Amino acid sequence: MTEKPAAAMQLYATAKPERILLLDALRGIAVLGILLMNMPFFSIPYPASENPFLLHEPGSINFKIWYIVSWFFDGTQRALFSMLFGAGIILFITRLQKKLSGSLPVEYFIRRQLWLIFFGLINAYIFLWPGDILFQYGCVGIIAFAFYRAPAKGLVIAAVVCLLLMTARENKDFYTKKNVVLKGLKIQAIDTTKTKLTEKQKEDLEAMQGMKKRSDTASLKEEMQKNKKAIQGNYTQLYKEQSSVSAMIAMEYTYYGLWDILIFMFLGMAFYKTGIITGKASIGLYSALTVLGLGIGLTLTYLMQKGFIDVKYNFFEILKTVKFSYYEISRTFRSLGLFGLIMLLYKSGLFKWLFKLFQPVGQMAFTNYLTQSILCGFIFFGVGLGFYGNLERYEIYILTGLIWCVQITFSHVWLTWFRFGPFEWLWRSLTYWKIQPMQK
Repeated sequence: MTEKPAAAMQLYATAKPERILLLDALRGIAVLGILLMNMPFFSIPYPASENPFLLHEPGSINFKIWYIVSWFFDGTQRALFSMLFGAGIILFITRLQKKLSGSLPVEYFIRRQLWLIFFGLINAYIFLWPGDILFQYGCVGIIAFAFYRAPAKGLVIAAVVCLLLMTARENKDFYTKKNVVLKGLKIQAIDTTKTKLTEKQKEDLEAMQGMKKRSDTASLKEEMQKNKKAIQGNYTQLYKEQSSVSAMIAMEYTYYGLWDILIFMFLGMAFYKTGIITGKASIGLYSALTVLGLGIGLTLTYLMQKGFIDVKYNFFEILKTVKFSYYEISRTFRSLGLFGLIMLLYKSGLFKWLFKLFQPVGQMAFTNYLTQSILCGFIFFGVGLGFYGNLERYEIYILTGLIWCVQITFSHVWLTWFRFGPFEWLWRSLTYWKIQPMQK
């Protein structure tokens, strides 16, 4: 390991980090918004958490809430968080390079990412939240770091390339499953009294029928009940269920979602370099992002949702009827539109109080993200209060609002007395391998 100059270690181990208050406020909005999206998966048995037809929600307030959240917010908060993470990469490394020479800034950055991977594993396998994103951010952030010197234009081009690759990957997987259905349906139409099926045709037919059976309401409800029983069970049952899902997501999303994350990390890096994410761009640019982003994104999402709702979220029927999957495209436009809208609110000057309210939440975003897992695990898991599967969808969003109030209040009070949030302090101490001063 490279030997660190004592003066440099002291400087970076103890200096209070400079804050860009708008970025803190945006992180606060994003981390609270992430809970909005994660709450159904904390509280409603899978797959009813994303399929409102399994709990007979259409026509109720639950369905209206599900529709609005899915149509407008789905994937946007994660996108905003990824953009801020990308901006944070440049912010972190450039600040260190101004005061440290040689490879030390890079070494600190890599160590920071490795500890983030560690905290992601803690979140997934100790706090038992399978939807953790820290592991992926730790891995993908190292890839994004390789491009931090690229010009803003190059980073935007890289983001577009990643969007195309993600869309191609999305449709490759979609058509792999779609072909199973189409091939099976074609074989099913064969008159077996006149034509004997080959072994390969029998296998293809069986694969299609298996997919159809797994998509029917009875099978999905059975899966939902198994999930509910495991989450409400003892710690052994809970760990077995959640850790297996975490392992699957860690493997699949790190591989499948690589482009998904890089799109917004690259955009965040580009927006930081051009001042877009720090509020230095024109109102005209933010207006264009809002109108085009929400106009295109919400339209595409509406069409996608309509197709799914028409077949009552039956995946087998979706594979039969849907021709092209464009989720990532719709999410990208919606996310940019929502970001533009937030920045318009900031530029108007009328919502300074709101951004000020969110600043401490964002300054403690790491702590708030992890404590969401702890709080929701205590509320919903069987080893805690056991409310999993026992609340209506509208009730879980009332609870979301209460948790927001707790986290906003806690962040303001904590930062009155301390320099960092608890987990920020731990992460920073591990990064610089020196205990940080905590109290103001």
